[in-house]
Amino acid sequence: MSHSKELQAALLAAESAAAVIRRFYGQPIDVQHKADHSPVTEADVATEQAIRGVLAEHFPTYGFYGEETGQQGSTDCLWLVDPIDGTKAFIRGYPMFSTQIALWRDGRFQLGVSCAPLYGELAYAERGGGAWLNGRAIRVSAVSTPEGAALSSGNLKSLAASSQWRQYGELVARVNRIRGYGDFLHYHLLAAGKIDAVIESDVNILDIAALVTVVEEAGGQFTTLNGSPIDFLSTSVLASNAVLHREIIAQLHTAPVPAE
Repeated sequence: MSHSKELQAALLAAESAAAVIRRFYGQPIDVQHKADHSPVTEADVATEQAIRGVLAEHFPTYGFYGEETGQQGSTDCLWLVDPIDGTKAFIRGYPMFSTQIALWRDGRFQLGVSCAPLYGELAYAERGGGAWLNGRAIRVSAVSTPEGAALSSGNLKSLAASSQWRQYGELVARVNRIRGYGDFLHYHLLAAGKIDAVIESDVNILDIAALVTVVEEAGGQFTTLNGSPIDFLSTSVLASNAVLHREIIAQLHTAPVPAE
């Protein structure tokens, strides 16, 4: 398929980011902590700088919203970037982290690049162009019932403290297989038809922006846990093969039966 100039630039930026990440990975590195207590390293900052440099070179009028440097410029055409999504994994030396690059334009996410250089996966998509993983077109599964589905969950702290925890437990009891692949990986697996749904309740838009387009272009559905469209303030995710979406939402919002 032919790529738009924006997707070409995003792929180049991801390649540049991967080079920086490989240079730092496995080396002693200083770890700082942000106000929210999440870790940040010089690798995060250097990787974001590399991405921003590539994108600004090709699209100097577009805005930029980065995990480490914040938001600047236009919101009409806005790059959203998490240079190392999974910094804790990066620090501890296992490859469950990725670079996430998305483009917001005309009120929706137009493309997404999800690159996990040490894990060895590159997923990307743009509107109307399908979804791709390591150069091959991918598609979600056709599993039609929770009883036949593989569900992956992550970042469930707020769900565990909510009134929906019981309904989530009832869903877990129904599904065929439950795992917690986490971060980029369960979205790559979903888009490729290897699992069937993903639930998260504590996310930042920069963690998921690129993956919205990947999952949707693979034929899936990507919303909050209550079924609302993803926007910049979204903090929860239900992503699925689309066939299962309505039933999972209904399960999560079923009123619990009062104890006798």
